[in-house]
Formats: sequence, structure tokens, C-alpha cells
Amino acid sequence: MKLNKPQYNNQIRAEEVRLVDEDGQQLGVFNLPEALAMAKEKELDLIMVTDKAVPPICKIGDYGKYLYSLQKKERKNIAGSKHGETKNIRLSFNISDNDMLTKVIATEKFLNKGDKVNVELHLRGREKQLSNVGLEKIKKFIKLLEEKIPIKIEKEIKKEPKGLSVTILKK
Repeated sequence: MKLNKPQYNNQIRAEEVRLVDEDGQQLGVFNLPEALAMAKEKELDLIMVTDKAVPPICKIGDYGKYLYSLQKKERKNIAGSKHGETKNIRLSFNISDNDMLTKVIATEKFLNKGDKVNVELHLRGREKQLSNVGLEKIKKFIKLLEEKIPIKIEKEIKKEPKGLSVTILKK
């Protein structure tokens, strides 16, 4: 986790800064020596929050605490982005109703976690000529799943060289 450390105190090179105090109240635009003096008076640091604005926005606060809060936000973003993987569920041409229900339950768990689910039905040999039967199996699977959880089909049922597939998301 690479964190770009913000400039603080004497590292700031702008002539004027927009100042925000430790409570989040905007104090206005000050020249840099005044802003540094205000921060020193409160025994805190002057931290550049963003240099993209004109004048740059600086905050009065504890630099260590500010760095810690940035790291905490970064960790939270990384942890939150972990979800959203694509999970695969493979159905067979001769799947029984009980097995299909088991696959529906597994798919429901994946969708509740926030994952996408790619449902595949592989066709081999003569099964390829009966792709309409495979299509009905996938439609039945989707119907069973819709009874348990509201879903959204991201990629429609598509015929591929090895069989049929569909990608499903939770609404």
C-alpha cells in the first residue's frame, strides 16, 4: 500500500492557502507565513489537503493523525474492493433437480456476497445438437434462482463453442 504523503509545514511552497481549522471550519484565504503562525500557535501542523485548488487547501491538525486517517481510508477501500469477483457455476447436461437446487443455493450465497456469477452448461458430443434442451436447463436454473433472490442478467444466455453461458448479478 503506497501512500502519497501530503506536504506539511515548511514543505508547502504556495504563497497563499485556503485554511481549514481542526474542526473543519473554513477560516478563509491567508498568506503562508500567517497560516503557519496560526498552526504553531495551536501547537499543530499545517497540512496541505489538496494542491489542485487555487489557492491550495490546507488544514490545521496533527500530521501523524492525518496520515493515520489516510491509511485507514486506503485500507477500507482495498477491503471494500475485494468483493465483486466473478464466480463460476457449472451445470451438466444431465443435472438432476436436487443437484440444480444445490447449485441455486450456492449461487445465491455468491450473489449475496456481491459477486458476479457466470453459469456455464458444457455440452459434449451429441449434446451439442440438443442445445435447445441445454437452453431450457439454464432458463429453469434462472427461474429457480429468481424465486429466491432478485437477479439481473448482465450477459444474456450465449452459445459458445463448448456450451452455453450466462452472467448474473444481484439487483
